[in-house]
Amino acid sequence: MFKHISRILLGLTFIFSGFVKGIDPLGSTYKFTDYFNAFQMPWLTDLAFALGIFLAAAEFLLGTAFLFNFFIRITSWFMLAFMVFFTGLTLVIALTNPVTDCGCFGDALIITNWQTFYKNIVLLALAIFVFMQRKNFRSKNGPVLSVAMTGMTMVFYFYLVSYSYHHLPIIDFSPYKVGVNIPEAMKVPEGAAKDIYENNLIYKNLKTGEEKEFTEANYPWQDTLNWKFVKMAEQKLVQKGYKPPIHDFRIETPEGEDIKDFFLYDEKGTFVVVAYNLQKSDKEGMEKIAQFAVEAKQKGYNFIALTATSPDNIDAFKAETGADFDFFNTDEITLKTIVRSNPGLLLLKKGTIVGKYHFNTIPKPEELEDQIPK
Repeated sequence: MFKHISRILLGLTFIFSGFVKGIDPLGSTYKFTDYFNAFQMPWLTDLAFALGIFLAAAEFLLGTAFLFNFFIRITSWFMLAFMVFFTGLTLVIALTNPVTDCGCFGDALIITNWQTFYKNIVLLALAIFVFMQRKNFRSKNGPVLSVAMTGMTMVFYFYLVSYSYHHLPIIDFSPYKVGVNIPEAMKVPEGAAKDIYENNLIYKNLKTGEEKEFTEANYPWQDTLNWKFVKMAEQKLVQKGYKPPIHDFRIETPEGEDIKDFFLYDEKGTFVVVAYNLQKSDKEGMEKIAQFAVEAKQKGYNFIALTATSPDNIDAFKAETGADFDFFNTDEITLKTIVRSNPGLLLLKKGTIVGKYHFNTIPKPEELEDQIPK
């Protein structure tokens, strides 16, 4: 009985992990890029998209195989190898902390690097147990049905991955999902826990010349005959406080002024083009947005663009695509989080996100009024 519980638990965990990453292929790409940059391997960033798709699909396939009891004698080898490799990798990540979130469950479930490692220890133990019991698994439905169910599930899975890439993720796990009010999501509740830091001080021993680091509880401030204050050491975060779902949203002018309130509290409606990198933006998609913008501006709606591209390149891009609206600056990571499309389009009304569009699904100008909630 326990061998089947272990098999099903592994299967469901891998299916969930592969699914939430698979329906957000660009999110997986960004996470791989973060890892490559953190480990000083920027030459691998061109492979980030392919690796993101491959890893998510491999997880989903293994999970499906385990759930449907598909050739466990063979697939248990892959599961064991997978867990040995990633348990070791997550230990290294937990110790070095190159990124704060491992991304193992995409944006659907954010856990720390140490929590990821502990989770993998449990899964590794289950994988070892299933591997040791692999000769005792028999498919009650026969191999043909197991193969058929696994195959059909994978075909449907790749359809969802393709659809999410060419449109938007079928499930939006980001803090900028439709229905979210940005000002409300940026508020810190009264009495919420705050970050707690440890302030250390460095003193120099006047007799030996040795410099030593002390905490605020034991620094020798009274012993002026033996110790002399040198400097404050770098603060250490000892307890993380509450962080609102949206905490880094800004709309900056070229002079660095944050003007987001002007658009967040607009009662008529503001369309926001999101293009984290104009050089990588789809030109046809931006041209469709530019055509839609003409109609929106004529009807009195605000229409702006947010990008992390330098102002020097914006004018040339506007001339090339016909984008006749104002561009402002926002952090690149924030823009990648807002919408998985470059460019994408956001519709705000009184600070609430009432619409998100991939460049493949930009509304036609005549559909403008249908997009604005009454």
